Amino acid sequence: MTPNITNNILESNLEVVQQPTKTYYLDIEKNTITRSCDGKEAMQQAIYCILNTERFEHLIYSFNFGVELNFLIGENPTYAIPELERVITEALLQDDRIEEVNNFDFEVNRNKITATFNVITTEGEIQVEKVVSI
Repeated sequence: MTPNITNNILESNLEVVQQPTKTYYLDIEKNTITRSCDGKEAMQQAIYCILNTERFEHLIYSFNFGVELNFLIGENPTYAIPELERVITEALLQDDRIEEVNNFDFEVNRNKITATFNVITTEGEIQVEKVVSI
């Protein structure tokens, strides 16, 4: 039987501190790391990395990192659109700095779907666009 402790020392002295989001800045166009970034810019980069990493494909990442898009290739847009909303939302909500993903809008053009949506983060709201081949 475990003892009943009414005044737990560990819980009474616990202080939660928000860690900074500072990270290296990936310059996608130049394919370089040039500086560091923080705040909203770091969140935009995190969202970009999550949405451009196929989940379960790279051993360096946890199974909670990335998005599952490969299964949508060859699918009908009426099936792919709701699935795309679901997998994007699930992928982004794995990051505890992301609070909500909403306002999805989809545009179908031949074998591509362009999804635009808003991501509510601890650093503010970010509008995102993701093009997916189907």
